[in-house]
Formats: sequence, C-alpha cells, structure tokens
Amino acid sequence: MWEIFRRKPRPLQKGTTGRFEIERNGEVAYLEYSLSRNILELTHTEIPEKLRHMSLASSLAETALQWAREHNLKVDIICTTVQQYVAKHPEYSDLVMH
Repeated sequence: MWEIFRRKPRPLQKGTTGRFEIERNGEVAYLEYSLSRNILELTHTEIPEKLRHMSLASSLAETALQWAREHNLKVDIICTTVQQYVAKHPEYSDLVMH
C-alpha cells in the first residue's frame, strides 16, 4: 500500500520536533509537529501539488491524532487543516487543549 506513514524526529532539543509523512511517487506530504512534555503541537501541513485531492491531509491528521491518543498526549492545534479535520471528526475533540 502506498500510504506508508513515517514519523521523522529531528535532533533532541528541549522539546522534540519532527513530522508525520506520507510518500508517494517520490513526493512527500507531511504534518509538522513539536512535542514538549505531554503536549503534541501540530503546526503545519504541506501537500505537494501532485498529491492534492487524495485525502492525504486527512490521513496525516488522523495518524497524528491517533498517535497522540496512544501516547496519552494533549494536542495543541495550530494548523488550520488539522483544526478543520477535528471539526469534522469530534471523536478527537477530547485530545484538544482548550
């Protein structure tokens, strides 16, 4: 299956930063995050032009939110794409910081 998810951490700092990725045909769609203590901050989604309209942004948002749930994290959503996803999928609203 072409939807292979990867979590690419960057070098450790006070918090951890990285991104969730989906690669297809040499192009990479990603959702950037930072993790500090028990808060996963979802900051930016980028979908290359050739990969748009394939629901990859939704897949990235769902993967990040599921990962947060599995690790008992709260989510601070800065990315409007993820905000829109949660608005359509209220089952994740319990993860969102208020």
